[in-house]
Amino acid sequence: MTDELLDLLADGAVIADDAGTVRAINTVGRRMLGIAPTEEVGGRRLEEVLALTDHDGRTWVEVNRPWEGLGTRSGVPEQVWVLPDGSEVLVVARILRTAVGGRVERVAVSLRSGRGRERLDRERSDLVATVAHELRSPLTGVKGFVQAMLNRWDKLSDEQKKLMLTTVNADSDRLSRLITELLDVARLDTGRLSLYPRPIDLAALLRRVVESVGAGAMTREFVVDVVDALPEVVVDPDKTTQVFTNLVENAVRHGEGTVRVTLAPIAGDAPFPGIRVHVDDQGDGIHPEVRRRVFTKFWKDGVRGGSGLGLYLVNGLVRAHGGMVAVTDAPGGGARITVELPTEPGPGAER
Repeated sequence: MTDELLDLLADGAVIADDAGTVRAINTVGRRMLGIAPTEEVGGRRLEEVLALTDHDGRTWVEVNRPWEGLGTRSGVPEQVWVLPDGSEVLVVARILRTAVGGRVERVAVSLRSGRGRERLDRERSDLVATVAHELRSPLTGVKGFVQAMLNRWDKLSDEQKKLMLTTVNADSDRLSRLITELLDVARLDTGRLSLYPRPIDLAALLRRVVESVGAGAMTREFVVDVVDALPEVVVDPDKTTQVFTNLVENAVRHGEGTVRVTLAPIAGDAPFPGIRVHVDDQGDGIHPEVRRRVFTKFWKDGVRGGSGLGLYLVNGLVRAHGGMVAVTDAPGGGARITVELPTEPGPGAER
C-alpha cells in the first residue's frame, strides 16, 4: 500500500514490520523499484519488494539482515546498490526496536538517486585532473633548471645561473599561487573563508597588480584610469590582490590588445557606496549565452589553458566582501569584467 505522508518525501521509502512484511511504500520508491502504481505490495516480503542487488548479485536483505545482529543495532549506513533498471541508488535504513536490546519492530529503508554522488565524484575527478595538469608545468620547469644547474654548475656563467634561478623563482611563485587558490576554493565551498579587511587605496593596489602582471607580458599595453576622487574601501588586501591579479591575467591570456583598468566611485543611487572597477580587453569577448557559466567551477573558454578556477574564486571572494561582479561587453570590443566593492566589508569579514 502507499502511505500519503510518505509520498511527501523526495526519496524512495519502504517500511517493513517485525516479520519482514512490507507495510508501506511511497510513489518514489515504487518508481525506483519498477513497481506499477496499481500493483499491491502490502503483505509481500521485503526481500521480494526491495529488488536491490550488489555487483555480486546479492540482495540488500541478504547482505544486511536487518532483523539479526546485536540488540543495540539501530540502522544500516549508506551503501550503493543497483536498481532493477541498472542505475545506482544510495540506500540507508533505520531499525526501530521496542526497546534498547529489544526485538526489531520496524525497518525503514530510504532510497536516494545516486546522480548527485556521481556529479560530486566527477567534480572531484575534474579537480584532481586540473591540479595535476596545472602543477606539472611549473614543476617540470623547476626540476629541469635545478637539474641543469646541478649537472653543469661549473660550466654555466653567472648570467645563465641568474636566468635559471629567476625562472625557478617565477615557477615557484606560480605554484604557490595555485595552491593558495585551491585552498581558498575549498574554504569558499565549506563556508570557512576568513577575511581580514583594512582601509586601502584601491587605485594604488591596482597599479601594483598591473605592474606585476605587465612585467611578464611585455608585448601588451596596460592602462589604469582613475575617474574622479575615490573613496577608501575596507577590504582584505591579499584577497583583493588575488581577485584583480586573476582578472588582469585573464585579460592577457584570453584577450588581445590593450588591457584597460578603470576605477570610479559608485553612483549615489547604487545599492551601496564604494568603487566600481572595469577590466577591459580587446579580444573576442564572452558570448552572452555563456556568461552565466563563467563564474562556475572549472569553466574554461578558448584553448589558452588555465585551471578553470580563477573566475569562480573571483566571484566568491568579491561576494564575501559584500560586492558584486558581472561580465559585459567592453566599449571597444572584447570582454569587460566589472567588480563593485563597498566602502565597508561584508558580514563575513573579521575586524
